[in-house]
Amino acid sequence: MAAPGHRFSAWDGTQEPLGPDIEELFGRLSEDVFHGWDFEAALRRLLEQGWRDGQGKRLVGMEEMLEQLRRRRQAQLERFNLDSVFEDMREKLDRVISQERRGIQARLDQAPDGGRRVLERVAAERRRQLDELPPDPGGAIRRLRDYEFMDSRAEAAYQRLLDEIRRNVVDSHFREMTRSMQAMSGAEMAELREMAADLNRLLRQKLDGGSEAELQRSYERFRERWGRMFPNAPESFEEFVEQLMRQMARMDSLLQSLSPEMRRELESVIESVFDDPALQQTLAELAGTLESLSPRARLGSRYGFFGDQEVSLEEAMGLMDRLQSMEELEGELRGALRGEPLGEQALDRLREMLGENAARSLAGMRRLVEELEGRGLIERSAEGMQLTARGMRKIGQKALGDLFGRLRRDRFGEHDLIRLGHGGERGDDSKRYEFGDPFDLDVQATVMNALSREAEGRDEDDPGQGETGRGLRRTARRRDAAPGPGAGRVPRLDPQDFSVHRTESMTRCATVLMLDMSRSMPLRGYFYAAKKVALALDSLIRSQYPRDSLTVVGFSDLAREIPPRAISQLSVNEYVYGTNLQHALMLARRILGRTHAENKQVIIVSDGEPTAHIENGRPVFSYPPLPETFAKTLTEVRRCTLEKIVINTFMLESNHQLVRFVNQMTRLNHGRAFFISPDRLGDYVLVDYVRSRPRAA
Repeated sequence: MAAPGHRFSAWDGTQEPLGPDIEELFGRLSEDVFHGWDFEAALRRLLEQGWRDGQGKRLVGMEEMLEQLRRRRQAQLERFNLDSVFEDMREKLDRVISQERRGIQARLDQAPDGGRRVLERVAAERRRQLDELPPDPGGAIRRLRDYEFMDSRAEAAYQRLLDEIRRNVVDSHFREMTRSMQAMSGAEMAELREMAADLNRLLRQKLDGGSEAELQRSYERFRERWGRMFPNAPESFEEFVEQLMRQMARMDSLLQSLSPEMRRELESVIESVFDDPALQQTLAELAGTLESLSPRARLGSRYGFFGDQEVSLEEAMGLMDRLQSMEELEGELRGALRGEPLGEQALDRLREMLGENAARSLAGMRRLVEELEGRGLIERSAEGMQLTARGMRKIGQKALGDLFGRLRRDRFGEHDLIRLGHGGERGDDSKRYEFGDPFDLDVQATVMNALSREAEGRDEDDPGQGETGRGLRRTARRRDAAPGPGAGRVPRLDPQDFSVHRTESMTRCATVLMLDMSRSMPLRGYFYAAKKVALALDSLIRSQYPRDSLTVVGFSDLAREIPPRAISQLSVNEYVYGTNLQHALMLARRILGRTHAENKQVIIVSDGEPTAHIENGRPVFSYPPLPETFAKTLTEVRRCTLEKIVINTFMLESNHQLVRFVNQMTRLNHGRAFFISPDRLGDYVLVDYVRSRPRAA
């Protein structure tokens, strides 16, 4: 009877927001693993293709996002043309010159007769200088620096043009700084030169291999002196360097994307605007140092524009910024496919470029992966996302559940329906309940698990008490809440709290599962069934027969032992020919010879007769099979028989030669042979293992 104040209701999927989705998602990943994918590739495939949750809401996959980014980048390249990057600058220069000419004429018209002749000579000289201005913007700007304007409005327009170009150029190096320096006086230019020199020294220290701690201290001193120029500078020196690289990549991308003639013209404009060789040298050195520190060959990228819409220099810099952001986002999405964490800035960029739906989808996919990680099913490593031991057990339990679920629905042949019960005598200890365990509940351990979980939850809500205090309170709570007469609070049970008594069989069995991994298995579509059987059998033995042992041996031209952790990662090499049963049996004998189990057996899963054997330490392949191959393989069968190793064979094909060879094996070894279809392989292997396993006396 339920305790007062507690009410039980049917599961409707709302009690745990990601619960049903996680189970379904992990089931899909498991199916990919059964089909021969390694788990990281299966997870990458899921992230690429997207996911539709239990409510039918679709999460857009990264493959679609990357394609949208590619189309957006292509649209930018097809729309704009950089050949006009100086047209706006030329127009502004033309307006400056036209205004100056009108100002000269106005001065002449307003001049008194007495001073007109002198003014006419000055005006003629100014007009000559204007007529002789070079046609390129860089040369014209350089000449106008020494020109004495007669019209104040023309002079102000010229200064505005210089300030605009300076801001664009300096912004490509130090974006944060130019937000606070709208116009640069001579003193500010000198300050900029001094700051850039200090920054160069700091970056050279990194280039020379300075330690992380030393670099951080130097960076902090740099911020103390120049922090006013970088109000939003990050705390970390490494982040600051990455920020500088991103900013300077814009100018580098623009220079790479221009034609050689226009590149020289832009460089000429920059030189004429700054007119400070020391500053130009310092900025060039800064760009070279950052390029040396960059993992890429160049800071920026070259873009091929072929549109017809004209852009100004300022618009071109903004265009480089957008394209660079697309590149960075693309790199972050590809990094996420490799298991790298995705920051909030990437989500903001995605929202800005592809819309709210893409950002929501990516955040949802990230939550699903984090939930898998939080449940201890996957973990991040240097190789990417990997299954944990718990995750591998869960995949094995799914395989086992699929196969035994089928058995409950569909009896076949002479194999009776398996009913999982006690495996032997009850042990003294208990274990957490797992799928397939007999539900022989350890009530005391279950209640204590619930109390401990609730106590830990309260401790997490009170983090300021320290580990020792939490431990003392946890012990007191367990003592005070121990079930018994007059117990106060009734704990809420969760499925993870259940513990069951271990049941032990008095006999032990050591098994080697030999999986054919030759070329024919995937070509005929058999490897899926074989791998699923390996995972299910491993899960069955670990959960029901913990004293038994299972070793998986994969074989094609040669045989190799497969560690338990690698079973879920099993794949096949479609270009390896040969079914070397001889070498696989040799390896199985050595493995079983190391055990002290009372019962030893080999389970062979294959689709053909042996076509390879070992000769002089090397594999020899032949099809049709050589008589020597059969003879050497049967010799290994005899040795297994002498060592009391039972060989049970499950063949996925049948032909006259194969049947004849298998009959020879069974006569020599007295094991059993089954010729079955791949879709029934798991049914037969698991039922045969359970039924043929020796029982406790």
